[in-house]
Amino acid sequence: MPVIPKRANTRLRVTPQASRAVHLKAKSQTSSSNGPTGVSGERLVVAVPKGRVLSALAKRLASVGVQRETLLADDRTLVRDDPNTNLRFLLLKPDDVPTYVEYGAADLGVVGRDVLLEREYDLYTPLDLGIGICRMAVAGKSEAPPVGRTLRVATKFTNIANRYFLSKGQQVDVVYVQGSVELAPLTGLADVIVDLVESGETLRQNGLRELELICPISSVLVANRVALKLKRAAIAPLLEALSEV
Repeated sequence: MPVIPKRANTRLRVTPQASRAVHLKAKSQTSSSNGPTGVSGERLVVAVPKGRVLSALAKRLASVGVQRETLLADDRTLVRDDPNTNLRFLLLKPDDVPTYVEYGAADLGVVGRDVLLEREYDLYTPLDLGIGICRMAVAGKSEAPPVGRTLRVATKFTNIANRYFLSKGQQVDVVYVQGSVELAPLTGLADVIVDLVESGETLRQNGLRELELICPISSVLVANRVALKLKRAAIAPLLEALSEV
């Protein structure tokens, strides 16, 4: 920690957020002899999802010293540097976050478990952030599913759906639908859907209900495996700070 010179009759109050920010920045500065930007002269790069989770993520990161304005500024810049913590953020579509981390364009990322379950990535997942909480579920009309033919399932999560019904020993016909998946049972395109459910209000307003829970979903921190080894001195303090929030 930097030494603050004493002044007569002067009191300095350091908030927990500022203390963590100074701690993270100091760790980054001392983790390498190449300069104040961290290991090998590079700052940590964090890929984050644009959309509804970003606000909750900004609140969580603010607890470790990141300025909320860094993530929530109302502009179209996709690369944003936080002056408090020496972190660089990439604002991406949620499905693209793990790709940027896996290929090393970002050291860390924040992504929903649904994305990781749907596609296979070679990533380390050290921390569940406890935000973006919802669930993956099978939903449909109240009446019983069809008898005498294969159940048809509409979803954008085709791999999750196939694995789930295979684990039950049930044969299904999975139809890929990108959006407004609730329409599928209403129009006869499918018997049921597999989708993310938060409050269930959209289902209720369209005459559907949850039939089966597949798994709980939340946002997790993912790390590039190489970066985790080479930049451990810079990454470890951030993981430690976030785990204490």
